[in-house]
Amino acid sequence: MPEPSRIKNLPEALDRRSFPAVGLWNRLEGRPRTTSFDRALRAEVRDALWLLTRQWQLGEFRGTDGGSPVTATYSVATSVPSRFRPGAGAVEPLPGDRPLETVAERRNLPFAFGPDPVSFDLRLAIGRRWMKLLGPQLGLKNYRTAYIDKYPIALPDPGLDADTPRTADPDVWSTLQAFAGRRMDGYALYRHIKTENGRASDGISAPGPARLQLDALGVRLVAWFDDLFDQPRADGTWDASWLEHRFSVAAAPTGTEKVLTAQEYPGGHLDWHAFSIDPGAPLGGTAPAPAPINRTVFPAPVRYSGMPLPRWWALEDGRTNFAGVRPDSTDLARLIFLEFALVYSNDWYQVPCDLPAGVLASIRGLAVTDVFGQRQWISPAGSGQDEDWQRWSMFTLDTIGTDDVPADMSVFLPPTVPKVSEGAPLEQVALIRDENANMVWGVEKTVPLPTGVGRRGSEVVAGMLAHRLRLVPAPAPDVPRAPIAYRAMSTVPENWVPFVPVHVPGSDRSIRLQRAAMPSVVDGRPVRPHTSLLREGIDAGKPYFVNEEEVTPTGTTITLAYNRTRWYNGRVSVWLSAQRGVGRGEGSSGLVFDTAQ
Repeated sequence: MPEPSRIKNLPEALDRRSFPAVGLWNRLEGRPRTTSFDRALRAEVRDALWLLTRQWQLGEFRGTDGGSPVTATYSVATSVPSRFRPGAGAVEPLPGDRPLETVAERRNLPFAFGPDPVSFDLRLAIGRRWMKLLGPQLGLKNYRTAYIDKYPIALPDPGLDADTPRTADPDVWSTLQAFAGRRMDGYALYRHIKTENGRASDGISAPGPARLQLDALGVRLVAWFDDLFDQPRADGTWDASWLEHRFSVAAAPTGTEKVLTAQEYPGGHLDWHAFSIDPGAPLGGTAPAPAPINRTVFPAPVRYSGMPLPRWWALEDGRTNFAGVRPDSTDLARLIFLEFALVYSNDWYQVPCDLPAGVLASIRGLAVTDVFGQRQWISPAGSGQDEDWQRWSMFTLDTIGTDDVPADMSVFLPPTVPKVSEGAPLEQVALIRDENANMVWGVEKTVPLPTGVGRRGSEVVAGMLAHRLRLVPAPAPDVPRAPIAYRAMSTVPENWVPFVPVHVPGSDRSIRLQRAAMPSVVDGRPVRPHTSLLREGIDAGKPYFVNEEEVTPTGTTITLAYNRTRWYNGRVSVWLSAQRGVGRGEGSSGLVFDTAQ
């Protein structure tokens, strides 16, 4: 074995941190021969000479010229992010009247799966709002019937296979029977005004003054629904291939624009650690930064329950039992916490600095004056090169890439809320690995009904299959001609969507997962997914790929649900978002090939 390297100049090696394994301790602690810290933390009293010896060991008899800080003067440059870019989409202004979660997570509401209309709850809500707008207007009540006839809710035919999604479930079928011919499809009117640049009076027989009133009410209807639900202008931030949100914001605290990119945001709680400094192209159009904040404050020592006192004679608070903390040798975060709490805690001071929520702040300078009148210029502890492996800092942002650039010392306080109310899952998909079949499956745990509520996927597909078998009975099996029967492939539930491995273009080694389809047991046609999460690209005729590394052996769960929160200005935000979570392990579909029965 090679001999360990000898350190010739220990003080120089410690100053340069050339050997990370060499530690420097300024406080003596007990070294128990057991794994328990109980006796080491008791500080058992022996005699007066022993106590004086302990004080001498701890350095309480040595005087220093170091003075305690009296005042601290700092200057902080702040800037509010004003530009937003969803993934690789177009840059747009970042609204300041709602939290960043709303803008980062919102997605378009699904009103149709191909030719099949869905979300009848929202369609009826918009129609009811339109009827209420017509009510107070004198002379406009008579047009209610005309709008019901113009934008009707069609009654599905239980005898048609194409209407199976709307007639197989008894609750959906009874709901559509109750509203068909009696209420209007409000979304059809909204879409005519919003996306087709039409007017509310189009197709309605009304005189000129009444048409002007109807058109004005149509503008109010669109504004009401756009304010009720937050939806993106174009595509959202959800990257279906990586199963996460990707977006960027930009601010200019020091006059130069900084782009902060969230590369792997799974949804849920959004905080500073989701962002990184993006050295790429700027977003442009960033608002100018306000004047820097200059303040002189009084530093205060850091205090907490159970902290070690600076003198050996003092009795420490026993409410915090540090001996009860039993970290493992690999639990670095807990070990760092214990080291701070037991060794370095009384060497830290805190300086108050109040910043508004939603700013990117950069400390321009910090000067501390001690009791001797000495002024010390304090530099950031984490300064240096961003790729320096010996650099350590907290609450700072890293820089994307491996270029040797200076570390960014900015602090980002994203404009987020501490609590978001999450509704019941509208869709839930579990991506699991099936080692027996050597495939990945997208199991639709929860699928949305046309009425806008989520239900267990196995129940929905079982009801649809039974309804289709009543309409299109399965052919009678052939007369057996041998004692055994050969089956080319077994069947799986229709809420299991297969993903097959395919090669990445231009590579013979890398693979990705492509969505496929299983044949229906009724007519052999491909079974389409029942959730918008797995219908990615179907309506546009495009394939859907998922990167293989995103489906780990433990699996991945994706949930689609409505969220609601209130911003500090009182505005209520409601949006539909996808959130990624951890799965529950592998699964088995029971799919086998070439079997004999």
